[in-house]
Amino acid sequence: MHPNSFLRFFLPLSLLALLMAACQSPAETAPPIDVNATAMAGAMLTVSAQMTQTAQYTPAPTETPIPTPTIPRTPPALPGVYQSPYLNPQDTPHTYIQDTCQYLRAKWDPNNAAPGTVVMIIMFHSINKGEATDPEDISAKDFQRLMSDLKEMGFEAINTQQLADFLDYNAKIPPRSVLLLQDDRHSAENFNTHFRPYWEEWGWPVVNAWISLEDSIGAQVLPENIPLAQEGFVDYQAHGVVHNRIMSDQESDEYITSELQGSRDAILKNFGKAPIGIIWPGGGFGVRPAQIARQVGYRVGFTINPRGPVMYNWIPLADQPDPRRPAYLPEGPVGDPRLTLPRYWPSQARSVLDQVRATGNEAAAYAEQNKALELEYYDIVCAPTLGPLPTQTP
Repeated sequence: MHPNSFLRFFLPLSLLALLMAACQSPAETAPPIDVNATAMAGAMLTVSAQMTQTAQYTPAPTETPIPTPTIPRTPPALPGVYQSPYLNPQDTPHTYIQDTCQYLRAKWDPNNAAPGTVVMIIMFHSINKGEATDPEDISAKDFQRLMSDLKEMGFEAINTQQLADFLDYNAKIPPRSVLLLQDDRHSAENFNTHFRPYWEEWGWPVVNAWISLEDSIGAQVLPENIPLAQEGFVDYQAHGVVHNRIMSDQESDEYITSELQGSRDAILKNFGKAPIGIIWPGGGFGVRPAQIARQVGYRVGFTINPRGPVMYNWIPLADQPDPRRPAYLPEGPVGDPRLTLPRYWPSQARSVLDQVRATGNEAAAYAEQNKALELEYYDIVCAPTLGPLPTQTP
């Protein structure tokens, strides 16, 4: 017989015998109690109870859970670059941010400029009291009308630092911005007469393409321009030293460097702030001039080509010469769009205001149309490294 079976039957019988003996009437003579047997029965009862309890509470073996397989998410294909119907067919938008994740993070950061923020660059050579006969010039009356139209259509003027930060990082600027660029050196009277009213009323600065040659003209107008820089009213940027010699790929590195570094040093010395913009003299530029400009510390450069407005990671340029516009050098081969920015002539600025405004509106709508797709891409591809997109700060 199995030991457990013996205990299960023996112990109850022993206990029954003891109970019957204890319950006998006093008349009957009770047999003497065997103390040793009683102790043995109690011990065996305790062992049986322990064994029964152990058998009842023995835990079942724990099974190792099988992990649920992670199904990798496939990032969606990103949309193409917004194409504006208002550009010349030979002028196409060029991008310059190489890292897609960094671009999407800056684009959709709610603290940055909203998609569709557009900048119009207008350069003035001279503002004439009478009628303007040169497309680079504008009459004072037309200038005032242009400024009023810009304000009425929701434009706000920015300086070069704001433009560079916007192009590089999508820093917040007004949704419709304009950069007013006064070409060449001018007297303080020019700025006070034409631009100061808008500075005082609207806070609009003006950028000046300063020629750094130390000659009689510079000696005459430099002292009266210094207070304008200190005021923050006029933003002085580089326009070369000798100015009348184009910086092209045919020039030596020594000459190009002397023009770029010399202009930078002179403006820093005279106006207390190093320039970050180069207004290419005569509209000439090239691959090597742009490379040297970047090495010297310039962040933006301006051509004479009126291709269109600019947006973050979106600059219209031409890749091939255009026989219908032979004066406009193709900027595409330079490979650095921020150093070959287009600008409008004053004679055409008013006529394209609606196109500039429509470009921004359509680009904003195109971005909103693709927002969910781009955010999904960022979440799958970019967030594991860069983290989630920032939230709106107060």
